[in-house]
Amino acid sequence: MRDQLILLPGWGLGISPLEPLAAALRGLDEHLRVEIEPLPELESSDPQEWLDELDANLPDNAWLGGWSLGGMLAAELAARRGERCCGLVTLASNTCFVTRGAWPNAMAAGDFDAFLAGCIDDPDGTLKRFSLLCAQGAEDPRGISRLLKAGAPHGSTSALIHGLQLLEQLDTRSALQTFRGPQLHLFAGLDAFVPAEAAGDLLALLPDVEVGVIEQASHAFLLENPHGVAAAIQAFLHESGDD
Repeated sequence: MRDQLILLPGWGLGISPLEPLAAALRGLDEHLRVEIEPLPELESSDPQEWLDELDANLPDNAWLGGWSLGGMLAAELAARRGERCCGLVTLASNTCFVTRGAWPNAMAAGDFDAFLAGCIDDPDGTLKRFSLLCAQGAEDPRGISRLLKAGAPHGSTSALIHGLQLLEQLDTRSALQTFRGPQLHLFAGLDAFVPAEAAGDLLALLPDVEVGVIEQASHAFLLENPHGVAAAIQAFLHESGDD
């Protein structure tokens, strides 16, 4: 099914931030079937349980993609599936969301701990702050943040917390090196969560994959400029599909 792309959303905001991108992709290629798969709501932060759930629910032999946390999960699932995955697309998705020894261009551990504590104490306020930070660097940050918050599902606090604990654990470097299919990784120049410098780190780790930085764009660049992002993805799919 080289004509199917499955997109996984990021933490906390549901599928609505991906809907304009999915519509733009369908508009560019009527033969491409684009589906957005909600993240599992598990009472667990064990990465393997999340991957088991996704692997059981998603069709084989499709392209996998995702935004932020969704991109990290897509990378892990692509490595697990190997030849049963056509290729991988990640959007504003770091290999490690939180800094660790050999991956400094990520969120500081202290900032992440404070964010997690805030989510436990005031989940709604934390989602509002998260929406504002996602839009930081956008041309219209207030408008983008309102769109993000308005579309967010009313999930349980425990699901939000488990999602953050999962995000803290993931390190996709090994998965990205293991997966031999085509890869496209797009970063944002003004991302408040994923430093743009991570793009260079990723290219140093994987010189043979496609890595791009959209300058003057926020973490929510897929909502800022869905048609531009869709054009980059469609060109990558077309080029990779011709290999």
